[in-house]
Amino acid sequence: MEARTTRRAGQKGTKRLLERIGERLLFVRYRCDRIGRRRVTTAELMINERPWTPPAEAPAPPSPTVLPHAHSVADLVAVRIEAHEPQARTRLKEASGKWDARRRVWLLPLRRARVLGLDHSIVS
Repeated sequence: MEARTTRRAGQKGTKRLLERIGERLLFVRYRCDRIGRRRVTTAELMINERPWTPPAEAPAPPSPTVLPHAHSVADLVAVRIEAHEPQARTRLKEASGKWDARRRVWLLPLRRARVLGLDHSIVS
């Protein structure tokens, strides 16, 4: 069953339900079942409301910009591996390397690249 339309409370198509349910109504979804050939209307309701204090904001993670030449073992470096190196790709995934599809390189800290023995694959 796929949701065809989602409406916020008060929008066209939700007026009757809003009158019936009241301000607890948040969303109305119209779902279509192609196999059973039926349309189902669902409602999302607010059940409970209480005060909440958000947790203190964690410091922003370092941006994934790659320095041309890493100066510290914590700096991210770009590693390019060839298609004939499937083991290196597996090791990069296991080391939490991040794939940068735009540049077609793996990003990971210099320390991890050295531990994995990929110094020769680091690109500027």
